Amino acid sequence: MNHRSHQHHHHGTPDYNRAFAIGVALNIIFVVIEVTYGVIANSLALITDAGHNLSDVLGLLLAWGASYLAGKQPSLRRTYGYSRATILASMFSGLLLLVAVVVITWEAFQRFFEPAQPAGITIMVVAGIGVVINSVTAWLFVSGKDHDLNIRGAYLHMAADALVSVGVVISGFVIWKFGLDWFDPLSSLIIAAVILWSTWGLLRDSLNLAIDGVPRGLDPQEVRSWLHSQPGVEGMHDLHIWPISTTETALTVHLLMSQRQPDDRFLHDLADQLKEQFRISHTTIQIERGDDDVTCVQSTSCAD
Repeated sequence: MNHRSHQHHHHGTPDYNRAFAIGVALNIIFVVIEVTYGVIANSLALITDAGHNLSDVLGLLLAWGASYLAGKQPSLRRTYGYSRATILASMFSGLLLLVAVVVITWEAFQRFFEPAQPAGITIMVVAGIGVVINSVTAWLFVSGKDHDLNIRGAYLHMAADALVSVGVVISGFVIWKFGLDWFDPLSSLIIAAVILWSTWGLLRDSLNLAIDGVPRGLDPQEVRSWLHSQPGVEGMHDLHIWPISTTETALTVHLLMSQRQPDDRFLHDLADQLKEQFRISHTTIQIERGDDDVTCVQSTSCAD
């Protein structure tokens, strides 16, 4: 007779509502400042960076909304709740930034042929404000950047913006000191490159999670070997590992144990150890005696 065990560990996720609220408010204020002084100083670097910061505001709002939805309770029709919203938010945030890269690059090349006369000191002052605002916003999310792709997206955007603002300060100094107006569009291209670099990893990981790929940093072969090493386990099939959200991972597996009939304590301990060692919080384990033929569907290996 088959024996199934379902373990669902809902570990507490830190509440980032306050961090999102502060981050959104600060960045909206900064976008207004950048656009205003970008027009006054006729600076493409400030205006394009304002566009980038506006996309980050949208990204923060997406991440905030997804974080809120992920906290809602499951229902009969949505048995995992809205946890996957965090994955979709990370993916859309990355796509928004790719669009920003294209726009910034196009405008920069246009400005090479139609140079403006930007005011260097204004650029330095406004961008200096940006360094402070973006650094503070990034700090609000630093505690969750290693455990939640959704939060990591918010952190990386803000940290990259802080570095970009430092670059704009340097651009303003070069224009003010040496009169090199072409350095303005050049700095915009550098901004685009930094955004692309910071976005690529986020987009790659979020796309992987969106198609139910094994989360980055989790080795499925290591999980398979660990399960096979458990007392009484002779083989396995239908091992699947996939993300429920940017913080929760699920696993299902059929274990062949013909010489031993495990009790609930064995299954509970197995689930607890999977959570502790591999951060897999939702497990479904089916024990089989090998009395009948089993056909695997969508399994990487039918038997070990």
